[in-house]
Amino acid sequence: MSIRVGVIGTGVMGADHVRNLHSTVSGATVSVVADLDQERAKSVASAVGARWVTDPLKLINDAGVDAVVIASHDSTHADLTLAAVEAGKPVLCEKPLAVTAEDCRLVAAAENPESPLVSVGFMRRFDPGYVALKAETHSGRIGDPLIVHCSSRTVSAYPGGSSESTVTNSAIHELDIVPWILNSPVVAASWHCGRSSSLVNDRQDPQIIMLRTADGVLTTVEVFLNARYGYDTRCEVVGEIGAARLAEPVVIHTDADRSHSYGYAADWIPRFAESYRRQLQEWIDALSTGRPSTLATAADGLRANLVAAAVIKSMHSAGTTVSVEPVGESF
Repeated sequence: MSIRVGVIGTGVMGADHVRNLHSTVSGATVSVVADLDQERAKSVASAVGARWVTDPLKLINDAGVDAVVIASHDSTHADLTLAAVEAGKPVLCEKPLAVTAEDCRLVAAAENPESPLVSVGFMRRFDPGYVALKAETHSGRIGDPLIVHCSSRTVSAYPGGSSESTVTNSAIHELDIVPWILNSPVVAASWHCGRSSSLVNDRQDPQIIMLRTADGVLTTVEVFLNARYGYDTRCEVVGEIGAARLAEPVVIHTDADRSHSYGYAADWIPRFAESYRRQLQEWIDALSTGRPSTLATAADGLRANLVAAAVIKSMHSAGTTVSVEPVGESF
């Protein structure tokens, strides 16, 4: 039987989830779409034959919705996820699970450990490149890992953000994927900056984040949201006897006009399209069969948020290294 999914939020991310669930993910049907923008909700819903509402709580409590995807503004994630849990419905919440660690803790505490309902959209765990990089890191071919270098560059940041939201909305991916690759939690973090781009006036851009995991590995994370030239995500693990890194995510190289080149995407969708598809398919397959999924959990979302909280504390403490609060058995 097809899982009837309700999608909250019809911006770029939400609309992409609707298209994926409708056309590339088996075993799922988009039954209801919600957005405060009535015309946008109607347009996205009509394209897939779904109903539309403007009230997300109405969607969550709709008898025709078996599971919920939350792709609305970050500030709504915690409350809507809690509402889905209260309704007893599985929910896939886009990152971050909550804007603050305190709200994220509330969501994690609401989970039933015997029958968890919350999954978090850290889709890089399903990216073929990151999956291969993790396997290579632990293969023995490069020796024990010593350093990880990450960079995340985009064309331009969404307006209305801040230096803090750069961490909670963008760098949060690295705060999750680095400990996932290393199989080791982040225990300390610090934030650093130098000269900011003259093209930016609402935040420090770029930023440098330093992470130390429990295994002693040091990670550098560069986040540059207004890099202009294209969407470019990089990760390299340096080991004792070798190094492994993501290959450039392109299909072809072009030789023309006395140059050798390849193009960059304008946003994350082409780069991570397969990751999003695989994540949604795994979520639907797990729901259909009643087994636990391999998606990030509410506890994983809390761990990433606690690292983000340490980074932001460092941001306001002259780059001081801040210890990361561990996630124990209880939240």
